Amino acid sequence: MACTNSSTTLRTFKHLTSFERGMIAALHSQGKSMQEIAVGIGHDRTTVWREIKRGTTTQMRSDRSTYQAYFPETGQTKYDTNRMVCGAKIKLDHSLEFIQFVESKILDDKWSPDAVCGFAQAGGLFQGATVSTKTLYNYIERGFIAVRNIDLPMKLRLNTKKKRIRVNKRIFGRSIIERPAEIEDRKEFGHWEIDTVIGKKSLDEALLTITERKTRKEIIIKIASKGSEAVIASINELRNTYGSMFSRVFKTITSDNGSEFAELVPTLINEDTDIFYTYPYTSSERGTNERHNGLIRRFIPKGKAISSVADETILYVENWCNRLPRKILAYRTPEECFLEELENIA
Repeated sequence: MACTNSSTTLRTFKHLTSFERGMIAALHSQGKSMQEIAVGIGHDRTTVWREIKRGTTTQMRSDRSTYQAYFPETGQTKYDTNRMVCGAKIKLDHSLEFIQFVESKILDDKWSPDAVCGFAQAGGLFQGATVSTKTLYNYIERGFIAVRNIDLPMKLRLNTKKKRIRVNKRIFGRSIIERPAEIEDRKEFGHWEIDTVIGKKSLDEALLTITERKTRKEIIIKIASKGSEAVIASINELRNTYGSMFSRVFKTITSDNGSEFAELVPTLINEDTDIFYTYPYTSSERGTNERHNGLIRRFIPKGKAISSVADETILYVENWCNRLPRKILAYRTPEECFLEELENIA
């Protein structure tokens, strides 16, 4: 039974077949009117008129006089030709400079197709000779440019984790349920999420990652181990860096319940910085930070020892994250937005 509340208009028309064109020729030769032919073949009168116009050609008699006649073969040939060139046109020739820019940013700088398109369009680059994100994905899918699906990490990501039964964990401080509701809308600057990224599971260094919710500013610090002492040492370095501005830059920090974050509350007891802890095993409550950890994994895959990663590489990854245009920031970069917020509170 047809759905009665659909807002989509049903397409009831259909294209003429070669048999129907033959019927048009026969009825037309009998002197039938357009309306009579339309009724005879079950199509609209306008369709018949257009078809006769399309298939009519000039013929010459033996006395060299000319006349007009409709031929179904001519109509079918013109129809087939038109069908071959219908639909959206490929814009590669008119967007060559933009496509080269796309290939460079995706293959060399690891940008996403949306980031490239949005950045170019927001900046008015290439005099409008760009394509939409959807069109760019179509070009990649059809092999029109040098980028392939394998070059797009997010497109190939699969969820292979199995559901596991978790034991209850202790929450070290105030629960995220106590966090003010206005933090959720990301309109206020200074609310951060924190986590650690590990390489090997034991006897290895780690990365401390801290992400600001509004601007998406990312801080990555290599720490000696995934332990509370190393985490607190890095937090104290940040306190020294920002000095009296620390509590205005870091108004809140949201952490998971890992033991490495157990000392955050006593460490910042003298600062106007509130610490909140997510529910156990709920990484989605630190979604911004988890998303950035996924970006870091593009450069530092799981299992790779953090101690083997050069400091220059970590700095490169941090700068890459902060200089990547984001759709949610109107294709501005986290670095731009963060510096703007610092000027506002200075």
